[in-house]
Amino acid sequence: MSKINVLDMAGKVVGEMELCDCVFGIEPNTAVMHADVKNYLANQRHGTQSTLTRAEVSGGGRKPRRQKGSGFARQGSTRAPHWVHGGVALGPKPRSYNYTINKKTKKLAIRSALSAKVAAGNMVVVDNIQLDEIKTRSMVQFLKAVGAEGKALVVTPEVNKNVVLSARNIAGVKTTFSGVICVYDILKADKLVVGKAAVEKIQEVYAK
Repeated sequence: MSKINVLDMAGKVVGEMELCDCVFGIEPNTAVMHADVKNYLANQRHGTQSTLTRAEVSGGGRKPRRQKGSGFARQGSTRAPHWVHGGVALGPKPRSYNYTINKKTKKLAIRSALSAKVAAGNMVVVDNIQLDEIKTRSMVQFLKAVGAEGKALVVTPEVNKNVVLSARNIAGVKTTFSGVICVYDILKADKLVVGKAAVEKIQEVYAK
């Protein structure tokens, strides 16, 4: 097992923690991470785009000109796709983009993303991420102290209201808890700031 320093919220080293190699020390599988991110983004789509077909466009009930003798091509409706203000041929309609990938693939993707962060030295373990009050300045000072300025993902063991509300106005900073971490958020962040208890929960789930 590899070891990582554990910091307090002031950025001082207060100990060490062993990381499970099967979660934080594997060879990252880029293909699996790509598949997971692609799945995540597809499932975020609302699929509400819609266009009107010629049957749905208002008007067009009367034949625009007689069938023969005008010198122009025969036309049955002014709402055909080739007319201005006509319907759209083969346009998008509301649909679901959701699909699933198997659990083993998702777990491997999470392990790969976490291992990539550790290998790059971009994961910070904090003894206890806790704020006494909702204050953005305190959150900014904490992130600066642990070297996580810029894009950062803060992971707590469970939902922490003070941490969430203190970080929500900081550009590039996102908070989550150990039960709902996703590959997209991990890869998007420059620094991964994880509470010690959250690391233990992640290892408990993903080491199986």
